[in-house]
Amino acid sequence: MTVRLRMAIHGTKNNRIFHLVAIDHRRRRDAKPIELLGIFEPSPKLDKAGERSCKTMKWSVDRIKYWLGVGAVPSKPVTRFLEWGGIMTSDSGHHPKPPPQQHPETHPPRINASQPSS
Repeated sequence: MTVRLRMAIHGTKNNRIFHLVAIDHRRRRDAKPIELLGIFEPSPKLDKAGERSCKTMKWSVDRIKYWLGVGAVPSKPVTRFLEWGGIMTSDSGHHPKPPPQQHPETHPPRINASQPSS
């Protein structure tokens, strides 16, 4: 069974809450997860002083490291969150980055179809 770390969406249309979950990769987005690992609230709430607070992310670092250790594969958004939170480094093997494209220094001459070839 391949386990993925991904986000599940909950809440009403303008008040979304995202759960970071460990789930079987074949299950639907909001299916019952194996384990709830964190909660992300993207909409800032007003605090008691009437000022806007920042977005919140609550997660269990030990359990996330456990799931990564046993081979769970994080999705791209989860990878960005884990890098942002310092749980995972950008050079880890969990998300292979495409190799840099190499451009040749010299280009072969183009052959124009309107010119007769000799």
